Amino acid sequence: MRRIGPILILCALLYAQGVHPVTGRPYAGVMSADGAPWLTRPEREEEEQPDRALDEIGIAKGSTVADIGAGSGAITWRLSKRVGPAGKVYANDIQPRMLELLSQNMMQRKIANVETVLGTADDPKLPPSSVDLELMIDVYHEFSHPQEMLRHLRESLKPDGRMVLLEYRGEDPSIPILPAHKMTVAMVKAEVEPEGFRLDKTIQALPRQHILIFKK
Repeated sequence: MRRIGPILILCALLYAQGVHPVTGRPYAGVMSADGAPWLTRPEREEEEQPDRALDEIGIAKGSTVADIGAGSGAITWRLSKRVGPAGKVYANDIQPRMLELLSQNMMQRKIANVETVLGTADDPKLPPSSVDLELMIDVYHEFSHPQEMLRHLRESLKPDGRMVLLEYRGEDPSIPILPAHKMTVAMVKAEVEPEGFRLDKTIQALPRQHILIFKK
């Protein structure tokens, strides 16, 4: 089994700061663009099974989806295909270099239904009441201002929209990744639900990650 690499650890630690006021969880810190190759590592297909994850979540044709913390676009292009030409994907990140890599990725794939959005640490900068699905894959635990981010994400969701988090299972010590990059279901609920969400569904179909579906 592959463990989190030293480059990724260094890139994350450079940005790490603070703890969550509700759970006391230390924020993992944002991975810098220098760690972008980690997002497209070949092992990810087996370890995280991103296509199966999207199958389980269900991505409607013609829908508007926000890929929060999109990085270099490893998930963005998959979402683009699923929403189709009539749909739209907001690819959000707080690092301009990541969005540059993502834009290059989309150009190479000739994808035209993706709009990049440069957010900040406390605001994704998405249009209000515009998004059917907000997706965060291995992202939420990195937020340095999670409460503020959640409040803005709630504002961006349509009334019947969904916010979906994928996080490595903190309940399982055998999963080979640093504890700061894992979360338990109870921990996620304790942090997310006070910000105006309710846990609607939990899916345990992936080898290492929870799929947690929230609604307003």
